[in-house]
Amino acid sequence: MPLLGGVRPPIASLVLLLLVVAALTVICLAGVPTTGIPQAVLDGEQQIAADTALSTRTAIEAEAKSVRLKAHAYPATSTTTPTAALKALTPVGKAAAGRVLLDAHSGKLLASGGRTVPLAGVDVARTASGHGDIPPRLVTASGARELLYFAKVTLPAQQDDPDQDQYQAQGGAERQWLLVVSEALPALVTSGDGRTAEMLDTHGTVLAGTVHGAASRTAEGGLPGKATRAAHASGSDTDASGSLLGAATGSRRVVAGWAQVASTTGPGDTDDLGLVVLTSRTVPATSTAVDYSGFAFQAAGALVGVALLLWLMLHFFVQQPLLRLFLSAGRLARGATGGPEASMELSRPVPVHGFGELARIGRALESLRGQLLGESGPQEIPARRAPGHRALAVAGVVMVACWAVPMIFLLDRADTATAVPAPVLADQQARTVLATHRIQQSLDQSYTELNDATAALAGASRDVQTQVLRQALDEHKQYRSLYLLDRSGSITLRVGDTPLRTLVHVPHGGGITTVNTSGRIPAIAAYAQVPVVKGKAPAAGVVLFGEIDVKALNSILPRPKLGTVWLTDDHERVLAASEGYEAFESLPNSDLTRLARATQGAPGTPGTATSAVHLTSSGPSVDAAAPLAKSGPTARLGWHLVTAEPAAALQIPAVQAQQRTMLAGILALAAGAACLGWLHVVVIRPLRAVAALVERLAGGDRRTVLHPVNHDEIGSITRSLELVRQALADRDRAARSAPTAGPSRPLREHTPQR
Repeated sequence: MPLLGGVRPPIASLVLLLLVVAALTVICLAGVPTTGIPQAVLDGEQQIAADTALSTRTAIEAEAKSVRLKAHAYPATSTTTPTAALKALTPVGKAAAGRVLLDAHSGKLLASGGRTVPLAGVDVARTASGHGDIPPRLVTASGARELLYFAKVTLPAQQDDPDQDQYQAQGGAERQWLLVVSEALPALVTSGDGRTAEMLDTHGTVLAGTVHGAASRTAEGGLPGKATRAAHASGSDTDASGSLLGAATGSRRVVAGWAQVASTTGPGDTDDLGLVVLTSRTVPATSTAVDYSGFAFQAAGALVGVALLLWLMLHFFVQQPLLRLFLSAGRLARGATGGPEASMELSRPVPVHGFGELARIGRALESLRGQLLGESGPQEIPARRAPGHRALAVAGVVMVACWAVPMIFLLDRADTATAVPAPVLADQQARTVLATHRIQQSLDQSYTELNDATAALAGASRDVQTQVLRQALDEHKQYRSLYLLDRSGSITLRVGDTPLRTLVHVPHGGGITTVNTSGRIPAIAAYAQVPVVKGKAPAAGVVLFGEIDVKALNSILPRPKLGTVWLTDDHERVLAASEGYEAFESLPNSDLTRLARATQGAPGTPGTATSAVHLTSSGPSVDAAAPLAKSGPTARLGWHLVTAEPAAALQIPAVQAQQRTMLAGILALAAGAACLGWLHVVVIRPLRAVAALVERLAGGDRRTVLHPVNHDEIGSITRSLELVRQALADRDRAARSAPTAGPSRPLREHTPQR
């Protein structure tokens, strides 16, 4: 008998699986934490630290890239003086930053500007001798920690330079200067009342920090040291982050998150700095009156009762009667084939037990026993309309469903108003604000790079302008198209893809805007005025536009455990998103639209971030919205960032209990339906076929051959019935071949007297 055949495996599997589900119900629901700090709060603080570290890393890498690009694009000549070069390499608004030009070979100071650049411990020749970009370096200046940015400036060797011969002797045809820029660490960007953010070095020393409404508390409990040790223990993982628990004060406790400021995609400018971001805040320890363990034991006990009742029902109404029929059919087959024991095998009546198909087969077998004994001839067995064993299987599924359906839809429902702890909602809002800062960083950087390119366009020929635009397009991958507009709004020069713009206008000043309001792809563009240079012919175009590839914005939006993120315009139409979307479509539901509108402040103000918990078809959702920027080229756009994270994705006790309760119900219902369906396939459905065949055989059908299909009890019954059919068919043929002979004596005459 095969492993999956027969009546026993489905019944045993059903009972065993229901008992396993009962045990899992106890284990899972009793394991839901009811006091202390929810894991969702710890995870939220960890992600805030990771988001802050990402913003810091982006700022450092953007500054390093800007220094290199300026040095690379500087048109140095053999007559260029270091002082003039340093002045040209100093961006507007950063004249106070420390800047020096050094001879890359000898380390000689050629020019300096701004505050003093700390060069102690910097081997200039060795630093400049390597190939590729030079990563930033963390140094100490006047007791404070600063970052040094490096870039090489290549220029032709001067004929009267005393160092020329020595340089050419080493195989060089050009000379190099080393530009060193000293700047303070980027300001930490974080959000949330009472949150502290600090920058740590490899020894756990606090280098910089920012506080929102509270004093720093990370020194309590040695959190800086724990954070740096955890960061060092992460090894080569450059995207390491985690959470920590600090000191407790009454019913409140410090929750901290840490994250490395390092590249996530291979070698980067921040990998060797060893910086760690540490954020912290105090949150109330939660407690709940819901006793999930008590409910778990009650639910598990009820399921055990259902399993026991199902076993009793299937055992006494299916398994036991079927096994008795299996034995009775075997006796009839042995009696039909003859032998010394034949009469004895046929002398015992066939018991008729149960109902449905088994009772029908039992009555038909008893009729066949009488025909084999010669007591009766074929007789029609009337069809009965009583419920069969299919009804029994359906009743079993209903019994399991009576336990499972309330677990799935009714019990342990998370209350939308109270299920999400306040710190989790505040963290979603803080992370949304941080996401707006990342978008603002990207758009501001695009505008700065475009504005820098306009200086080389002023008064230049068309060929030079084309070369400048192509170089900018190659260096700045976020642009899909660069083009110049004249005063009438016509495009005079273009590089890259075909522009998406549908609005023809020539704006004043510079900034970020949208250049279409419909279509398949939103077109976001940076624009800047081309300056007019005295003494030179005016440029062919007056405004430089750079259309930003929306894919570049889409790639910035996704963050772990932040959910779906949408960037919307001032009419709440989607411009970019972390998941698939249609250009200029509305937000998925009206709750998110109202939340985005709620961020709008009074006329002339940027507005404030807001958050709420909304009920969706899949359960509570933690949603937040924030205005894009309060300053810079994006401030007047009126754009918003909207986020929505299903509460089911967060480790919130009430939501965890609901999820696990639903899972237990789904597992029980699946196990019951699967096992009872299995029982229907291997037992009940074949029983119905056998019942019809045996009734036809009892009614005189000797021509239909009974082929056993299954190798189990029902297959054995079918084989036995085929032997009975053959015996009856042989006797009928013998009776037809001898019409003059006397009546044959029934087998009963040879039955020994009892």
